[in-house]
Amino acid sequence: MQKPSSKPRLRDNKKLQRKYLTWLRMFRYGANNFTRNAWLTTAATAVMTITLLIVFSSLAARTMLNDTVTQLRQNINMSIFLKSDVTKTEVKYMSDKLAADDNVKQVRFVSSDEGRKKYIAENLDPNDIEGLKTLAESEVSFPAKFDINVIDPDKLDRVEKLLANDRDFKANLFSGAKQLDGDKRSAIKTISGWAETSDKVGILATVLFVAISILIVFNTIRMAIFNRRDEIEMMKLIGADKSFIRGPFVVEAVMYGLIAALIATGIGYFGFNALKGRISEYGIAVNDLAHTLMIFSPVVLIGMIMLGAVIGIISSRLAVRRYLKV
Repeated sequence: MQKPSSKPRLRDNKKLQRKYLTWLRMFRYGANNFTRNAWLTTAATAVMTITLLIVFSSLAARTMLNDTVTQLRQNINMSIFLKSDVTKTEVKYMSDKLAADDNVKQVRFVSSDEGRKKYIAENLDPNDIEGLKTLAESEVSFPAKFDINVIDPDKLDRVEKLLANDRDFKANLFSGAKQLDGDKRSAIKTISGWAETSDKVGILATVLFVAISILIVFNTIRMAIFNRRDEIEMMKLIGADKSFIRGPFVVEAVMYGLIAALIATGIGYFGFNALKGRISEYGIAVNDLAHTLMIFSPVVLIGMIMLGAVIGIISSRLAVRRYLKV
């Protein structure tokens, strides 16, 4: 003989049935309120969509710029220029000194002849006989150099002290070049500045539009309360629960957030995919973010929906508390 289940079933529990029907009616009334005033609904949804799109764009920009800085830091090359007549013994001594620095990952010596050949390969046309002849006859000597790969370009104190104090370095440094002037060092500082600015602007714009969204939804719910005041009074007279009267307005506001989140996420993904090719042309890292957005698209959508719902709940609760005396 089968024992009866200790858990109450919905069809056998009148209290659970009433709660279920109450919640169902609240959601239905809230959905009806959402479609009653098309202009107010459109305005509230549009402003919330812009707010969520700004949040999406700010986080995407911050992530791309931080990824770019990280990639540049991992592959930063700096040069120490030397006189062209530096000896092999001096090269060996200075190379060992540089390699002893924990911040230096790799040291490569480029001789004067290698530098000349590289310059010709990169800047002169092999068919330009006149230009090659002029360069060959020129008395200008190309400096030798150390190309060093560093971990953190902001931690070069030991290398700079070595260049300033070591006798061999001081005697062999090429005076016509600025030392440790890596081609990516200034780019890192520039992009780091962009990242900081993007964070500040994104936070400011997000706070501003969240406030505007709350105000718009607040006014929309307030108008809905005024339009339904007779119906609300009738519900009070027949003894409706306070939560049942308040609930549909909260549901209505949450629906603004839900619709806005779907639209903002769609626009955000479409815009990112349309612009990522152009963005990558400027040296900004987009591949990691593109991969993350593809893998975690459900998480992104849920996060946007939750943010929109929170904005809707806050604004509706403020309006209900202020204008609905129940």
